[in-house]
Amino acid sequence: MLLQQHHDAGTAAPYRWRWVALITLLVAEAMNLLDATVVTVAAPVIHADLGGATSDIQWFGAAYTLPFAVLLIAGGRLGDLVGRRRVFAVGIIGFTAMSVVCALAPDAGFLIGARAVQGAAAALVVPQTIGMIRAMFSGDEMARAMGTIGPVMGLSAVLGPVLGAVLTRADLLGSSWRPVFLVNVLPAAFVLATLPLLPGPAATSGGHQSDAGRGRRLSGLDGTGTALAVVALTLIVYPLVQGGAAGWPAWSWAELAAGCALVAVFGLHQRHRDRAGRLPLVEASLFRDRRFPAALVTSTLFFAAMNGLMVVVVLQVQLGQGRGVLSAGLTVLPWSAAMGVASLVAGVRLVPRHGSSVMFLGLAVMAAGLLGAVAAYHSARPQGFPWLLLPALAAAGAGTGLFTVPFFTTALSRVRPHETGSAAGLINAVQQVGTTLGTAVLGTVFLGRVDGADPAGGALTGAQLAFCLGAALLAATAATAALMLAREPAPAG
Repeated sequence: MLLQQHHDAGTAAPYRWRWVALITLLVAEAMNLLDATVVTVAAPVIHADLGGATSDIQWFGAAYTLPFAVLLIAGGRLGDLVGRRRVFAVGIIGFTAMSVVCALAPDAGFLIGARAVQGAAAALVVPQTIGMIRAMFSGDEMARAMGTIGPVMGLSAVLGPVLGAVLTRADLLGSSWRPVFLVNVLPAAFVLATLPLLPGPAATSGGHQSDAGRGRRLSGLDGTGTALAVVALTLIVYPLVQGGAAGWPAWSWAELAAGCALVAVFGLHQRHRDRAGRLPLVEASLFRDRRFPAALVTSTLFFAAMNGLMVVVVLQVQLGQGRGVLSAGLTVLPWSAAMGVASLVAGVRLVPRHGSSVMFLGLAVMAAGLLGAVAAYHSARPQGFPWLLLPALAAAGAGTGLFTVPFFTTALSRVRPHETGSAAGLINAVQQVGTTLGTAVLGTVFLGRVDGADPAGGALTGAQLAFCLGAALLAATAATAALMLAREPAPAG
């Protein structure tokens, strides 16, 4: 029996290997997401070794995340046009090669340039994951497969700084920070070795027949649309990365406004191109009702809260208590562990039985965890560790896991094969924007209370305020998630 019996036997993996193929996709996604955070801890050491301007410390990370975020839409669409496995393979090879180049970087400028290319390669990989999972699984099995994405995302976000700290401190063979990048090589070798197990063009493209049915020709990417999307997202993401550190000067607000205006221009261009019978970068059919746009807003709000608050927890441990980065990373492990368990339970048990309503259970449990964290910070002594924070973070992590599985399955349940690349690219892109937004806003709220005569007490107050704001973001998330269910999507598959 083959992966999907209607797929081409020559290009789809054997049915019994689809779970191994899923592991391949998850390892690839973990590599790409881990690289967004693993450099955070090592950045000061890298700067001390390579020299350069102090601002380079921020750009060791931002040089990766900026092209990663702005090219995700184009990467997803490219998978639709030329085949997801092919684009996935090119991305993995480019990502691995740039990992080695980063490890050998002779100066800061060279490293920043290599990180930018590495981020662009990652943008080719990540959007293909959801499309290939949808090609390999259906029904309840797809919910279980989607349930594995949440733990991978959480572990990648949480373990990145911890892994960076461990590898840098180990100073293997006197290599200092360089293993932080070389750690990608072995997982990439596994991914490339198992690449034939992934579904090929007949299983994953899907768009050729649909586009042909609409009288279209797959002649290539929408160049103007791609340029508009890249410039618009750059104008939005760049000030989010730099604006907070600079005190939100006028130029940061001007760039954000210009970016939002270009998003509107991009939308008009896509509509015009679609009406003219030419292939757009983003399928206009995704926006014909409010469910998918609601999913994009939901993703932005949710990941802004989740990732922004994780950063706040780490900063409170380091700046408020003066503990090391390893202690800070371990503090958020309850969040990650609970997320992993809850995601599996949601995918295997809850979503097949109760469907999209599990999203709201997840948001309620997460909100309880965030309010518990506020209470833990309120009752803690300035120099003491807030031990009550750990069960609160575990509850927040459980809520995160319960939310992410039904969210992804609901957001993509009515996405047709030729729309998958656009949908996956958009969801991943707004997720990155949300992460950047949450880190900038919640981090600014926290740091604004630390710069005083009592940094330890200010850190506790700042953490309380940030978690209260995170709870407000969850309330907004619940409202937009309800719009996703205005008319209940049919089960995928």
